Amino acid sequence: MRESGADTAPRISRRGVMRGAGAFAASLAAGSAAAQNASPLASLADGAPFGADALLDIARALSKQPYAAPANDLPESWAALPRERYAAIRGNPNAFLFRGEDRGVTIEPLHRGFVFTRPVQLYVIEDGRMRRLVYDPAAFEFGNLPPPPPGTDLAFSGIRIFGDPVDGQNREVAVFQGGTFFRAMARAQTYGVTARALALRLADNRGEETPYFRALWIERPSVGAKAVNLFALIDSESATAALVATVRPGDVTIIDAQLTVFARAALDNVGVGAMSGMYLFGPNERRSQDDVRPAVYEISGLKMVRGNEEAIWRPVVNPQTLQISIFGDENPRGFGLLQRSRDQIWFQDDEQRFERRPSLWVEPIGDWGAGAVQLVEIPSDSEVNKNIIAYWRPKAPMAAGGEATFAFRQFWWWWPPERTKLAIVTQTRSGKGSSGRRRRFVVDFAGEALGDARATVEMAPTVSASPGAILNVRVMPFPERKSCRVMFELDPGSESMCELRLVLTGSGQPLTETWLYRWTP
Repeated sequence: MRESGADTAPRISRRGVMRGAGAFAASLAAGSAAAQNASPLASLADGAPFGADALLDIARALSKQPYAAPANDLPESWAALPRERYAAIRGNPNAFLFRGEDRGVTIEPLHRGFVFTRPVQLYVIEDGRMRRLVYDPAAFEFGNLPPPPPGTDLAFSGIRIFGDPVDGQNREVAVFQGGTFFRAMARAQTYGVTARALALRLADNRGEETPYFRALWIERPSVGAKAVNLFALIDSESATAALVATVRPGDVTIIDAQLTVFARAALDNVGVGAMSGMYLFGPNERRSQDDVRPAVYEISGLKMVRGNEEAIWRPVVNPQTLQISIFGDENPRGFGLLQRSRDQIWFQDDEQRFERRPSLWVEPIGDWGAGAVQLVEIPSDSEVNKNIIAYWRPKAPMAAGGEATFAFRQFWWWWPPERTKLAIVTQTRSGKGSSGRRRRFVVDFAGEALGDARATVEMAPTVSASPGAILNVRVMPFPERKSCRVMFELDPGSESMCELRLVLTGSGQPLTETWLYRWTP
Protein backbone atom coordinates (compact mmCIF):
# COMPACT_ATOMS: atom_id res chain seq x y z
CA MET A 1 0.00 0.00 0.00
CA ARG A 2 1.32 3.43 -0.88
CA GLU A 3 1.17 6.48 1.36
CA SER A 4 -1.74 8.87 0.96
CA GLY A 5 0.06 11.90 2.38
CA ALA A 6 -3.18 12.91 4.11
CA ASP A 7 -2.19 14.34 7.48
CA THR A 8 -4.42 17.40 7.54
CA ALA A 9 -8.17 17.79 7.90
CA PRO A 10 -9.93 17.38 4.55
CA ARG A 11 -12.00 20.30 3.31
CA ILE A 12 -15.53 19.66 2.13
CA SER A 13 -16.16 21.38 -1.19
CA ARG A 14 -19.54 21.72 -2.87
CA ARG A 15 -17.94 21.88 -6.31
CA GLY A 16 -17.44 18.96 -8.58
CA VAL A 17 -18.88 15.50 -8.82
CA MET A 18 -16.41 12.70 -8.29
CA ARG A 19 -16.58 9.41 -10.07
CA GLY A 20 -18.23 6.66 -8.05
CA ALA A 21 -20.86 9.01 -6.63
CA GLY A 22 -22.49 9.23 -10.06
CA ALA A 23 -22.68 5.45 -10.29
CA PHE A 24 -24.19 5.35 -6.83
CA ALA A 25 -26.90 7.86 -7.76
CA ALA A 26 -27.70 5.92 -10.92
CA SER A 27 -28.11 2.75 -8.89
CA LEU A 28 -30.51 4.50 -6.51
CA ALA A 29 -32.51 5.89 -9.39
CA ALA A 30 -33.29 2.34 -10.49
CA GLY A 31 -35.61 2.25 -7.50
CA SER A 32 -36.14 -1.51 -7.41
CA ALA A 33 -37.05 -3.11 -4.10
CA ALA A 34 -33.96 -5.27 -4.32
CA ALA A 35 -31.71 -2.26 -4.80
CA GLN A 36 -33.27 -0.41 -1.87
CA ASN A 37 -32.88 -3.40 0.45
CA ALA A 38 -29.27 -3.98 -0.63
CA SER A 39 -26.31 -2.06 0.68
CA PRO A 40 -26.53 1.60 -0.42
CA LEU A 41 -22.83 1.39 -1.25
CA ALA A 42 -23.01 -1.69 -3.47
CA SER A 43 -22.15 0.33 -6.58
CA LEU A 44 -18.91 1.74 -5.14
CA ALA A 45 -16.26 -0.69 -6.30
CA ASP A 46 -12.74 -1.09 -4.98
CA GLY A 47 -10.42 1.38 -6.66
CA ALA A 48 -13.10 4.04 -7.11
CA PRO A 49 -12.01 7.61 -6.31
CA PHE A 50 -13.27 8.82 -2.97
CA GLY A 51 -13.10 11.96 -0.87
CA ALA A 52 -15.22 14.57 0.86
CA ASP A 53 -17.00 15.59 -2.35
CA ALA A 54 -17.98 12.00 -3.12
CA LEU A 55 -19.31 11.55 0.41
CA LEU A 56 -21.48 14.64 0.05
CA ASP A 57 -22.87 13.40 -3.24
CA ILE A 58 -23.65 9.99 -1.77
CA ALA A 59 -25.45 11.44 1.26
CA ARG A 60 -27.38 13.90 -0.91
CA ALA A 61 -28.47 11.21 -3.38
CA LEU A 62 -29.45 8.84 -0.57
CA SER A 63 -31.61 11.54 1.05
CA LYS A 64 -33.72 11.74 -2.11
CA GLN A 65 -34.67 8.07 -1.84
CA PRO A 66 -37.16 6.45 0.57
CA TYR A 67 -35.52 5.23 3.74
CA ALA A 68 -34.60 1.54 3.73
CA ALA A 69 -33.29 0.05 6.97
CA PRO A 70 -30.33 -2.33 6.65
CA ALA A 71 -31.14 -6.01 6.82
CA ASN A 72 -31.08 -7.46 10.33
CA ASP A 73 -28.94 -10.40 9.26
CA LEU A 74 -26.85 -11.01 12.39
CA PRO A 75 -27.38 -14.58 13.65
CA GLU A 76 -29.26 -14.75 16.95
CA SER A 77 -26.33 -16.45 18.67
CA TRP A 78 -24.29 -13.27 18.18
CA ALA A 79 -27.08 -10.74 18.71
CA ALA A 80 -27.97 -12.39 22.03
CA LEU A 81 -24.45 -12.29 23.45
CA PRO A 82 -24.31 -10.89 27.01
CA ARG A 83 -22.13 -7.85 27.59
CA GLU A 84 -19.29 -9.80 29.23
CA ARG A 85 -18.99 -12.36 26.45
CA TYR A 86 -19.14 -9.72 23.75
CA ALA A 87 -16.46 -7.65 25.50
CA ALA A 88 -14.16 -10.68 25.31
CA ILE A 89 -14.12 -10.42 21.50
CA ARG A 90 -11.09 -8.36 20.55
CA GLY A 91 -9.33 -7.70 17.31
CA ASN A 92 -6.07 -9.50 16.70
CA PRO A 93 -3.44 -6.73 17.07
CA ASN A 94 -1.53 -8.14 14.12
CA ALA A 95 -4.57 -7.40 11.94
CA PHE A 96 -5.01 -3.76 13.04
CA LEU A 97 -4.92 -1.24 10.22
CA PHE A 98 -1.57 0.60 9.88
CA ARG A 99 0.10 -1.57 12.54
CA GLY A 100 3.90 -1.25 12.49
CA GLU A 101 3.83 1.55 9.89
CA ASP A 102 4.85 4.40 12.25
CA ARG A 103 1.81 6.49 11.42
CA GLY A 104 0.97 7.46 14.99
CA VAL A 105 -2.40 5.68 14.94
CA THR A 106 -3.71 2.16 14.45
CA ILE A 107 -7.31 1.09 13.85
CA GLU A 108 -9.15 -1.95 15.21
CA PRO A 109 -12.29 -2.97 13.28
CA LEU A 110 -15.02 -3.92 15.78
CA HIS A 111 -17.07 -7.10 15.67
CA ARG A 112 -20.88 -7.16 15.64
CA GLY A 113 -22.79 -8.57 18.59
CA PHE A 114 -24.59 -7.73 21.85
CA VAL A 115 -26.42 -4.41 21.20
CA PHE A 116 -24.16 -3.55 18.25
CA THR A 117 -26.11 -5.45 15.62
CA ARG A 118 -26.27 -2.95 12.73
CA PRO A 119 -23.64 -3.57 10.05
CA VAL A 120 -21.21 -0.75 9.29
CA GLN A 121 -19.27 -1.07 6.06
CA LEU A 122 -15.61 -0.16 6.47
CA TYR A 123 -13.32 1.18 3.76
CA VAL A 124 -9.68 2.24 3.57
CA ILE A 125 -8.67 5.20 1.39
CA GLU A 126 -5.21 5.30 -0.15
CA ASP A 127 -4.05 7.82 -2.75
CA GLY A 128 -7.62 9.06 -3.03
CA ARG A 129 -9.04 5.63 -3.89
CA MET A 130 -11.06 3.32 -1.70
CA ARG A 131 -11.08 -0.39 -1.01
CA ARG A 132 -13.57 -2.26 1.10
CA LEU A 133 -12.38 -4.01 4.25
CA VAL A 134 -13.51 -7.64 4.13
CA TYR A 135 -14.56 -9.45 7.31
CA ASP A 136 -12.23 -12.29 8.28
CA PRO A 137 -12.73 -14.34 11.50
CA ALA A 138 -8.95 -14.74 11.71
CA ALA A 139 -8.70 -11.02 12.45
CA PHE A 140 -10.42 -11.51 15.83
CA GLU A 141 -9.75 -13.25 19.12
CA PHE A 142 -13.00 -14.74 20.45
CA GLY A 143 -12.00 -15.77 23.98
CA ASN A 144 -14.11 -18.75 25.02
CA LEU A 145 -16.55 -18.27 22.13
CA PRO A 146 -16.30 -20.60 19.14
CA PRO A 147 -15.33 -18.55 16.08
CA PRO A 148 -17.71 -18.41 13.12
CA PRO A 149 -17.07 -20.93 10.35
CA PRO A 150 -14.59 -19.93 7.62
CA GLY A 151 -16.25 -17.94 4.86
CA THR A 152 -18.80 -16.37 7.22
CA ASP A 153 -19.28 -12.62 6.79
CA LEU A 154 -20.60 -11.04 10.00
CA ALA A 155 -19.45 -7.54 8.95
CA PHE A 156 -18.35 -4.85 11.40
CA SER A 157 -19.98 -2.58 13.97
CA GLY A 158 -17.47 0.29 14.05
CA ILE A 159 -13.83 1.07 14.81
CA ARG A 160 -11.52 1.65 17.75
CA ILE A 161 -8.60 4.10 17.40
CA PHE A 162 -5.26 3.74 19.16
CA GLY A 163 -2.53 6.35 19.49
CA ASP A 164 1.18 5.84 20.03
CA PRO A 165 1.84 2.92 22.43
CA VAL A 166 2.63 3.64 26.09
CA ASP A 167 5.05 1.23 27.80
CA GLY A 168 4.61 -1.15 24.90
CA GLN A 169 0.82 -1.24 25.24
CA ASN A 170 -1.72 0.10 22.76
CA ARG A 171 -3.20 3.39 24.03
CA GLU A 172 -6.87 3.55 23.18
CA VAL A 173 -8.08 7.07 22.37
CA ALA A 174 -11.46 6.82 20.61
CA VAL A 175 -14.23 4.46 19.53
CA PHE A 176 -16.97 4.96 16.89
CA GLN A 177 -19.73 2.40 17.45
CA GLY A 178 -23.51 2.21 17.80
CA GLY A 179 -25.93 4.70 16.20
CA THR A 180 -23.77 7.75 15.54
CA PHE A 181 -22.12 7.52 18.97
CA PHE A 182 -18.42 8.02 19.58
CA ARG A 183 -16.18 8.53 22.58
CA ALA A 184 -12.64 9.78 23.08
CA MET A 185 -10.24 10.53 25.90
CA ALA A 186 -6.92 12.19 26.59
CA ARG A 187 -3.75 10.61 27.89
CA ALA A 188 -4.19 8.93 31.33
CA GLN A 189 -7.98 9.22 31.21
CA THR A 190 -10.80 6.68 31.03
CA TYR A 191 -13.93 6.85 28.91
CA GLY A 192 -16.82 8.98 30.15
CA VAL A 193 -18.81 11.46 28.07
CA THR A 194 -20.30 10.09 24.84
CA ALA A 195 -20.80 12.26 21.74
CA ARG A 196 -23.17 11.87 18.80
CA ALA A 197 -22.43 12.87 15.24
CA LEU A 198 -26.12 13.67 14.70
CA ALA A 199 -29.17 13.68 16.99
CA LEU A 200 -32.78 13.97 15.91
CA ARG A 201 -35.83 14.74 18.08
CA LEU A 202 -34.00 14.54 21.40
CA ALA A 203 -36.37 15.03 24.37
CA ASP A 204 -39.25 15.32 21.91
CA ASN A 205 -42.77 14.14 22.75
CA ARG A 206 -42.88 12.48 19.31
CA GLY A 207 -40.06 10.21 20.43
CA GLU A 208 -36.37 10.27 19.57
CA GLU A 209 -35.19 9.23 16.12
CA THR A 210 -31.82 7.48 16.10
CA PRO A 211 -29.55 7.97 13.07
CA TYR A 212 -26.75 5.46 12.51
CA PHE A 213 -23.48 5.04 10.65
CA ARG A 214 -23.96 3.14 7.40
CA ALA A 215 -20.30 3.29 6.41
CA LEU A 216 -16.95 4.59 7.62
CA TRP A 217 -13.96 5.39 5.42
CA ILE A 218 -10.51 5.57 7.04
CA GLU A 219 -7.81 7.45 5.17
CA ARG A 220 -4.36 5.96 5.52
CA PRO A 221 -2.22 8.59 7.31
CA SER A 222 1.22 9.58 6.12
CA VAL A 223 4.19 8.35 8.14
CA GLY A 224 4.41 10.21 11.45
CA ALA A 225 1.10 12.00 10.92
CA LYS A 226 -0.28 11.11 14.40
CA ALA A 227 -3.78 11.86 13.13
CA VAL A 228 -6.37 10.07 11.05
CA ASN A 229 -9.09 11.33 8.72
CA LEU A 230 -12.50 9.66 8.88
CA PHE A 231 -15.49 9.93 6.55
CA ALA A 232 -18.91 8.70 7.70
CA LEU A 233 -22.21 8.21 5.91
CA ILE A 234 -25.16 8.66 8.29
CA ASP A 235 -28.69 7.51 7.58
CA SER A 236 -32.07 7.81 9.28
CA GLU A 237 -35.77 7.92 8.48
CA SER A 238 -35.88 11.72 8.26
CA ALA A 239 -32.37 12.62 7.12
CA THR A 240 -28.98 11.57 5.88
CA ALA A 241 -25.68 13.22 6.73
CA ALA A 242 -22.01 13.33 5.78
CA LEU A 243 -19.42 13.61 8.56
CA VAL A 244 -15.78 14.41 7.84
CA ALA A 245 -13.55 14.28 10.92
CA THR A 246 -9.88 14.35 11.84
CA VAL A 247 -8.92 12.63 15.10
CA ARG A 248 -5.68 13.87 16.70
CA PRO A 249 -4.58 11.83 19.74
CA GLY A 250 -2.23 13.40 22.27
CA ASP A 251 -2.10 14.87 25.74
CA VAL A 252 -5.41 16.34 24.63
CA THR A 253 -7.43 14.48 21.99
CA ILE A 254 -8.84 16.88 19.41
CA ILE A 255 -11.48 16.02 16.84
CA ASP A 256 -12.13 18.49 14.02
CA ALA A 257 -15.44 17.77 12.33
CA GLN A 258 -17.77 19.02 9.64
CA LEU A 259 -21.32 17.71 9.52
CA THR A 260 -23.63 18.28 6.55
CA VAL A 261 -27.27 17.29 7.05
CA PHE A 262 -29.65 16.48 4.19
CA ALA A 263 -33.32 16.48 5.16
CA ARG A 264 -35.56 13.71 3.77
CA ALA A 265 -38.48 15.23 5.66
CA ALA A 266 -39.00 18.54 7.44
CA LEU A 267 -36.75 18.74 10.53
CA ASP A 268 -37.51 21.00 13.48
CA ASN A 269 -35.39 19.37 16.20
CA VAL A 270 -31.83 18.75 15.02
CA GLY A 271 -29.06 18.19 17.58
CA VAL A 272 -25.52 19.28 16.68
CA GLY A 273 -22.51 18.66 18.90
CA ALA A 274 -24.68 16.42 21.06
CA MET A 275 -23.12 14.77 24.11
CA SER A 276 -24.27 12.81 27.14
CA GLY A 277 -22.84 11.98 30.55
CA MET A 278 -23.78 10.52 33.91
CA TYR A 279 -24.74 12.36 37.10
CA LEU A 280 -26.23 10.28 39.90
CA PHE A 281 -25.65 12.38 43.02
CA GLY A 282 -23.26 14.93 44.49
CA PRO A 283 -22.94 17.72 47.06
CA ASN A 284 -25.59 19.91 45.41
CA GLU A 285 -28.21 17.15 45.18
CA ARG A 286 -28.17 13.84 47.05
CA ARG A 287 -31.85 13.13 47.65
CA SER A 288 -32.14 9.70 49.28
CA GLN A 289 -29.05 8.04 47.82
CA ASP A 290 -27.76 5.34 50.17
CA ASP A 291 -24.17 4.89 49.03
CA VAL A 292 -20.80 4.58 50.77
CA ARG A 293 -19.33 7.01 48.24
CA PRO A 294 -19.75 10.77 48.82
CA ALA A 295 -20.52 11.43 45.13
CA VAL A 296 -21.13 9.55 41.88
CA TYR A 297 -20.86 11.52 38.64
CA GLU A 298 -18.62 11.73 35.57
CA ILE A 299 -19.65 15.27 34.65
CA SER A 300 -20.40 18.05 37.12
CA GLY A 301 -22.00 20.68 34.92
CA LEU A 302 -22.65 22.42 31.62
CA LYS A 303 -20.28 25.23 30.64
CA MET A 304 -21.25 27.74 27.95
CA VAL A 305 -19.60 30.78 26.42
CA ARG A 306 -22.34 32.75 24.70
CA GLY A 307 -22.03 34.75 21.52
CA ASN A 308 -21.70 37.92 23.64
CA GLU A 309 -18.76 36.26 25.52
CA GLU A 310 -20.73 35.74 28.74
CA ALA A 311 -19.37 32.64 30.49
CA ILE A 312 -22.03 30.48 32.17
CA TRP A 313 -21.78 27.50 34.51
CA ARG A 314 -24.85 25.36 35.14
CA PRO A 315 -24.40 22.53 37.67
CA VAL A 316 -26.39 19.46 36.63
CA VAL A 317 -28.70 17.40 38.85
CA ASN A 318 -30.42 14.04 38.89
CA PRO A 319 -34.02 15.30 38.97
CA GLN A 320 -37.14 13.56 40.18
CA THR A 321 -38.88 14.37 36.88
CA LEU A 322 -37.56 15.07 33.40
CA GLN A 323 -36.08 18.58 33.17
CA ILE A 324 -35.36 20.49 29.95
CA SER A 325 -33.50 23.82 30.01
CA ILE A 326 -33.12 26.01 26.93
CA PHE A 327 -30.38 28.65 26.71
CA GLY A 328 -31.08 30.81 23.68
CA ASP A 329 -28.07 32.25 21.87
CA GLU A 330 -26.66 33.36 18.54
CA ASN A 331 -23.29 32.22 17.23
CA PRO A 332 -22.15 30.52 20.46
CA ARG A 333 -18.42 30.47 21.26
CA GLY A 334 -18.51 27.05 22.87
CA PHE A 335 -20.26 24.64 25.20
CA GLY A 336 -19.60 21.33 26.87
CA LEU A 337 -20.20 18.88 29.69
CA LEU A 338 -17.26 19.19 32.07
CA GLN A 339 -15.85 17.21 34.95
CA ARG A 340 -14.43 19.77 37.39
CA SER A 341 -13.86 17.38 40.31
CA ARG A 342 -10.32 16.16 39.71
CA ASP A 343 -9.40 14.74 43.12
CA GLN A 344 -10.09 11.11 44.00
CA ILE A 345 -11.22 12.19 47.46
CA TRP A 346 -14.39 13.65 45.92
CA PHE A 347 -15.58 10.15 45.00
CA GLN A 348 -13.43 7.65 46.94
CA ASP A 349 -14.05 5.10 44.22
CA ASP A 350 -10.86 3.24 43.29
CA GLU A 351 -12.54 1.29 40.48
CA GLN A 352 -14.60 3.81 38.51
CA ARG A 353 -12.15 6.73 38.95
CA PHE A 354 -14.69 9.39 38.01
CA GLU A 355 -12.03 12.06 38.51
CA ARG A 356 -10.27 10.71 35.39
CA ARG A 357 -13.27 11.02 33.09
CA PRO A 358 -12.82 13.54 30.24
CA SER A 359 -14.50 16.88 29.85
CA LEU A 360 -15.87 17.47 26.35
CA TRP A 361 -15.77 21.00 24.97
CA VAL A 362 -17.22 21.94 21.55
CA GLU A 363 -16.11 25.11 19.73
CA PRO A 364 -18.10 26.07 16.63
CA ILE A 365 -16.04 26.95 13.57
CA GLY A 366 -17.76 29.79 11.76
CA ASP A 367 -21.19 31.18 12.61
CA TRP A 368 -23.95 28.79 13.65
CA GLY A 369 -26.65 31.48 13.65
CA ALA A 370 -29.56 31.60 16.06
CA GLY A 371 -30.54 28.67 18.24
CA ALA A 372 -30.09 27.36 21.75
CA VAL A 373 -27.96 25.09 23.86
CA GLN A 374 -30.46 22.59 25.20
CA LEU A 375 -29.85 20.67 28.43
CA VAL A 376 -31.84 17.54 29.25
CA GLU A 377 -31.68 16.06 32.77
CA ILE A 378 -33.28 12.62 33.10
CA PRO A 379 -34.13 10.92 36.40
CA SER A 380 -31.86 7.94 37.00
CA ASP A 381 -31.21 5.37 39.71
CA SER A 382 -28.14 3.81 38.08
CA GLU A 383 -24.66 5.07 37.33
CA VAL A 384 -24.75 3.07 34.08
CA ASN A 385 -27.21 5.53 32.53
CA LYS A 386 -26.05 8.59 30.58
CA ASN A 387 -28.84 10.77 31.98
CA ILE A 388 -27.49 14.24 31.16
CA ILE A 389 -27.64 15.42 27.52
CA ALA A 390 -26.51 18.71 25.98
CA TYR A 391 -26.57 19.85 22.36
CA TRP A 392 -26.98 22.81 20.04
CA ARG A 393 -30.46 23.10 18.50
CA PRO A 394 -30.68 25.47 15.52
CA LYS A 395 -33.66 27.82 15.65
CA ALA A 396 -34.53 27.59 11.96
CA PRO A 397 -36.21 24.33 10.90
CA MET A 398 -35.03 22.49 7.80
CA ALA A 399 -37.48 21.95 4.96
CA ALA A 400 -37.60 18.59 3.21
CA GLY A 401 -34.81 18.57 0.64
CA GLY A 402 -32.85 21.21 2.56
CA GLU A 403 -29.17 21.10 3.53
CA ALA A 404 -27.22 22.56 6.46
CA THR A 405 -23.53 22.40 7.39
CA PHE A 406 -21.92 22.77 10.82
CA ALA A 407 -18.18 22.76 11.50
CA PHE A 408 -16.74 22.41 14.99
CA ARG A 409 -13.75 21.32 17.05
CA GLN A 410 -13.99 19.00 20.05
CA PHE A 411 -11.53 18.97 22.94
CA TRP A 412 -11.48 15.77 25.04
CA TRP A 413 -9.31 16.70 28.01
CA TRP A 414 -9.10 17.56 31.68
CA TRP A 415 -10.14 21.18 31.16
CA PRO A 416 -11.51 23.13 28.18
CA PRO A 417 -9.14 25.57 26.45
CA GLU A 418 -8.93 28.91 28.24
CA ARG A 419 -11.16 31.63 26.79
CA THR A 420 -11.61 33.87 29.81
CA LYS A 421 -9.77 35.04 32.93
CA LEU A 422 -12.94 34.94 34.98
CA ALA A 423 -12.96 32.86 38.14
CA ILE A 424 -14.85 29.59 37.78
CA VAL A 425 -17.30 27.74 40.00
CA THR A 426 -15.48 24.94 41.79
CA GLN A 427 -18.32 23.60 43.93
CA THR A 428 -22.05 23.95 44.51
CA ARG A 429 -23.68 22.63 47.67
CA SER A 430 -27.29 22.67 48.76
CA GLY A 431 -29.06 21.68 51.95
CA LYS A 432 -31.92 22.41 54.28
CA GLY A 433 -32.52 26.08 55.01
CA SER A 434 -33.36 27.93 58.22
CA SER A 435 -37.10 27.17 58.15
CA GLY A 436 -39.98 25.78 56.12
CA ARG A 437 -39.20 25.13 52.47
CA ARG A 438 -36.12 27.32 52.45
CA ARG A 439 -32.95 25.90 50.89
CA ARG A 440 -29.43 26.94 51.69
CA PHE A 441 -26.84 27.23 48.92
CA VAL A 442 -23.05 27.50 49.08
CA VAL A 443 -21.21 28.37 45.85
CA ASP A 444 -17.41 28.42 45.72
CA PHE A 445 -15.44 30.35 43.09
CA ALA A 446 -11.69 30.23 42.37
CA GLY A 447 -9.38 31.98 39.92
CA GLU A 448 -6.81 34.70 39.38
CA ALA A 449 -9.51 37.39 39.32
CA LEU A 450 -10.13 36.75 43.03
CA GLY A 451 -6.49 37.06 44.06
CA ASP A 452 -6.41 40.87 44.07
CA ALA A 453 -7.21 42.12 47.58
CA ARG A 454 -8.11 45.55 46.21
CA ALA A 455 -10.67 44.03 43.84
CA THR A 456 -12.31 42.06 46.62
CA VAL A 457 -12.99 45.26 48.57
CA GLU A 458 -15.36 46.36 45.81
CA MET A 459 -16.62 42.85 45.11
CA ALA A 460 -20.39 42.47 45.18
CA PRO A 461 -22.67 39.51 44.53
CA THR A 462 -25.70 39.75 42.27
CA VAL A 463 -28.10 36.97 43.24
CA SER A 464 -31.61 36.54 41.93
CA ALA A 465 -34.43 33.98 41.88
CA SER A 466 -37.32 33.76 39.42
CA PRO A 467 -39.71 33.15 41.04
CA GLY A 468 -38.83 33.06 44.74
CA ALA A 469 -36.88 35.27 47.12
CA ILE A 470 -33.16 35.39 48.04
CA LEU A 471 -32.30 35.88 51.71
CA ASN A 472 -29.28 36.02 54.02
CA VAL A 473 -26.58 36.58 51.39
CA ARG A 474 -23.01 36.34 52.71
CA VAL A 475 -19.74 36.75 50.82
CA MET A 476 -16.47 35.33 52.17
CA PRO A 477 -13.47 36.35 50.02
CA PHE A 478 -10.10 34.62 50.44
CA PRO A 479 -7.68 36.57 48.20
CA GLU A 480 -4.71 34.66 49.58
CA ARG A 481 -6.30 31.49 48.18
CA LYS A 482 -7.69 33.24 45.08
CA SER A 483 -11.16 32.05 46.01
CA CYS A 484 -14.48 33.28 47.32
CA ARG A 485 -17.51 31.64 48.91
CA VAL A 486 -21.04 32.93 48.51
CA MET A 487 -23.82 31.66 50.80
CA PHE A 488 -27.51 32.45 50.58
CA GLU A 489 -30.97 31.04 51.16
CA LEU A 490 -33.76 30.54 48.67
CA ASP A 491 -37.34 30.92 49.83
CA PRO A 492 -39.44 29.36 47.04
CA GLY A 493 -42.74 30.08 48.77
CA SER A 494 -45.30 27.78 47.18
CA GLU A 495 -43.45 27.53 43.85
CA SER A 496 -42.42 24.18 42.37
CA MET A 497 -39.46 25.52 40.35
CA CYS A 498 -37.09 28.48 40.73
CA GLU A 499 -34.37 29.65 38.35
CA LEU A 500 -31.36 31.02 40.27
CA ARG A 501 -28.60 33.30 39.01
CA LEU A 502 -25.38 34.46 40.70
CA VAL A 503 -22.35 36.44 39.55
CA LEU A 504 -19.62 38.32 41.43
CA THR A 505 -18.64 41.73 40.10
CA GLY A 506 -15.92 44.24 40.93
CA SER A 507 -15.69 47.83 39.67
CA GLY A 508 -18.78 47.13 37.61
CA GLN A 509 -17.16 44.20 35.74
CA PRO A 510 -17.77 40.48 36.22
CA LEU A 511 -15.07 38.69 38.19
CA THR A 512 -16.63 35.25 37.82
CA GLU A 513 -18.55 33.19 35.35
CA THR A 514 -22.32 33.34 35.79
CA TRP A 515 -23.73 30.54 37.97
CA LEU A 516 -27.19 29.30 36.97
CA TYR A 517 -29.27 26.72 38.80
CA ARG A 518 -32.76 25.27 38.58
CA TRP A 519 -34.27 24.38 41.95
CA THR A 520 -37.11 21.88 42.20
CA PRO A 521 -38.45 20.20 45.37
